[in-house]
Amino acid sequence: MNEINIDKEEDVKRAKKMVLIIISLFPLFLIALISYGVYWACFDMNRLPKQVLISEVKSPDGAYTVKAYLSNGGATTSFAVLGELNYNKVAKKPKNIYWNYREDHADIKWIDNDTVIINGQKLDVPYQSFDFRKKVFPRQLF
Repeated sequence: MNEINIDKEEDVKRAKKMVLIIISLFPLFLIALISYGVYWACFDMNRLPKQVLISEVKSPDGAYTVKAYLSNGGATTSFAVLGELNYNKVAKKPKNIYWNYREDHADIKWIDNDTVIINGQKLDVPYQSFDFRKKVFPRQLF
């Protein structure tokens, strides 16, 4: 009879420990979810608005095309330029690599097959990007 009571006590202790672990992990999960939501809403370059195509230049080997879009944020904000990298030889979805505020033109020049200059910002594609909202330049994508 004592063995049954000991087993029940151990089961209760294990259950309490499991509940404590779950309760302590919930705030951590909630913080991670909120952090990702803030990143997604405020800093994710894939959510930037594309409006008017203003320039399109292919790389020398034809592997990439950089398309520049002019984005108008409305009456209270200035124009911005969004640079999108398109893959011509492989089936990958386009990637936003350039975002700069208070610009209304896009001067795109390819230095070589993997290096492009957009309005004075040199980028090694497809690994780097420029985002005026982030102070660190260039940002590694991988």
